[in-house]
Formats: sequence, structure tokens, C-alpha cells
Amino acid sequence: MAPITNGRLIFKEIPTGYPIPGQTTAYDTSSHIDLETEPLNGSILVKTLVLSVDPYLRGKMRAPERESYTPPFFVNEVLYNYGVGKVIRSETSAFRAGDYVYGILDFAEYFIPKDITKLEVIAKEPTLPYSVYVGAAGMPGQTSYYGWKEYAKAKAGEVIFVTTAAGPVGSIVVQLAKQDGLKVIASAGTDEKVKFCKEIGADVAFNYKTTNTADVLAKEGPIDIYWDNVGGPTLETAIANTALRARIIICGYISQYNGEEDYGIKSMKNVLSNRLSINGLLVFDHQDRYKDEFYKVIPKKLASGEFIYTEDITRGLEKGGEAILEVQKGVNTAKKIIVVADD
Repeated sequence: MAPITNGRLIFKEIPTGYPIPGQTTAYDTSSHIDLETEPLNGSILVKTLVLSVDPYLRGKMRAPERESYTPPFFVNEVLYNYGVGKVIRSETSAFRAGDYVYGILDFAEYFIPKDITKLEVIAKEPTLPYSVYVGAAGMPGQTSYYGWKEYAKAKAGEVIFVTTAAGPVGSIVVQLAKQDGLKVIASAGTDEKVKFCKEIGADVAFNYKTTNTADVLAKEGPIDIYWDNVGGPTLETAIANTALRARIIICGYISQYNGEEDYGIKSMKNVLSNRLSINGLLVFDHQDRYKDEFYKVIPKKLASGEFIYTEDITRGLEKGGEAILEVQKGVNTAKKIIVVADD
């Protein structure tokens, strides 16, 4: 078989603000691959089907010397993230040709993983598309489930405030909270997203761009749990409207991902007076404890329709840079997924 073009999305330069398609990232067609003869060296050849686009990718677009909880991307190398692919060829007993795998995939049409331990075979629910396994049934859903189990300590009748509640993490949190009998206050950035929050059960949902968050929390709170995906002034407002012994779960801070100045929280005295607990949430800290339970519970709820999910699909890896920018700007309408190829 003659070699074919292997499209890839390359990290080209470290951004100072938003990641600009064609500048921060670039679609590259200079690589070619022979699907029948490419050496595997004991690994597997994977055809990439879907890739996840997540807010945390911006944090990987940094200078290599800057430490963080996740390794940086390196200039002129291929981006990577969670995805689903199909095994085309295998030289290991761990995978067979035809297996569908989930884990860390290159932003490339085909790739040969250096570390196959970062991939696992998917036991898919028959009615769910593979795209769900990079969203509600993948890392974002795991983040919601693990954080809820580990830190929420929820009791029926309590009040939770969830930011970016229409997103893949926030929307599962909303549904977990309603399942446990909580009153849910949800914020989102468009009227369409607010409507979705109401559809998944939020008792109070509002557009934070047109409605004052402090006014909503003063009326509907105080809050016993705050699930924070944004940081900045919203975190400050939430702390100011907490109940005694409230729990704050810090899951993200997208208001400060793209070069914005650090925001000094002015309501920290409430941490003392209300005896608040604050925990940072990173999904990989809790895999060993909750992963098996997650896969037994959440995909079935999604397949049955008990839990609802939405997706915002970008078709074609060549549009990957635009998809990344949309997520950073918050103009995506749901969980952003790049469909690289059909099965």
C-alpha cells in the first residue's frame, strides 16, 4: 500500500493570550504513513476517530520551565489529549486489530503510541456513540463524579451553585446534585445554555452576563456547596454567600487561563467565619478509587436517558485550532469534540 498523508495539529508557539489558529497551532500535512508496513516496534497503529477539546489545554501551552500539574506542550510537536481511536494493527497482546481504545491520543489522523499503558479498550454501551466517551462518559464526566464523591458531602435539601453548568463537567454535577436531592443554582454564558441547565434539572438557572450573580445568590442562597469552574470574581462572590461549613470544590479557573491578571479574592474572611472547606480537584488523583465505579454507573445512566448530555461537534482535524479557541472563548455550545474520522 502506498503511503498516505497523515494530517496532524502542531503546537507552533507559546501564546500570550488566546491560542490563535494558524499561529499558536497549525494543521500540517507533511507527514505520510504506510498503514501496512509502518514499523510498530511492539506497539499499535491507531486510527483517530474523536478528540476531546478541554479548557485545561491552554495551560499546557506554556514555557517548558513553568511547572504545573500537567506537562507542557513542546513547540513544533503534535498536540495530544483524550480521544477514542480504532486499532488498525497490533504487535502486543494487550490490543487486537479492531479494538476501540480510549486514552491519550495524538492530534493526528494516525499515530503509534510510545506508551500503550495510556490507552484502554472501551466496553461501550450499545446505544452511545464513541464521542460520549471523551465527554460525559470520559474525563469530564469522571471529574464530575470523582469530585462529587470525594468532596461534596452532600445532604438532601442543601443548596449548590455550579458555574459553567451547561458544560460537560458542570452538567453532570447538576444531575448528580439533583439525584441526591439538592437545590441547584446554575450559571451559564448564553440563554441557550441556561435553557439546557433547566432541562437537566437546575432549580435556578441564569445568564451571568446579563444577571448579577451576587443578587441571585443573595436571594437563592446561602450555598452549601460551590462547584467552581471559573475562578475570579465569581469565586469571590460565591465565598461571600456561603453557609456555615460550606464546601468549595475548585475544578477550574477559565477566567484566568488566557493571560488575564491574577484576581485577588476579597471575601476570604468568610473562609474563617463560616469554617469553609476548599479543595482543588484533579481527576487523576482519584482514578484508583472511583474509576471502576464510574464506568459501572455513568455510561448506563447516559444510555438510558436518565442523565442527559450535549455535544458541539467540529468535523475535521484541520479545524482543530478553531475548536480549541472556541472553548477558551466560551463560544462553544456544548462539550466540544473534534470528529477526525468516521469508523
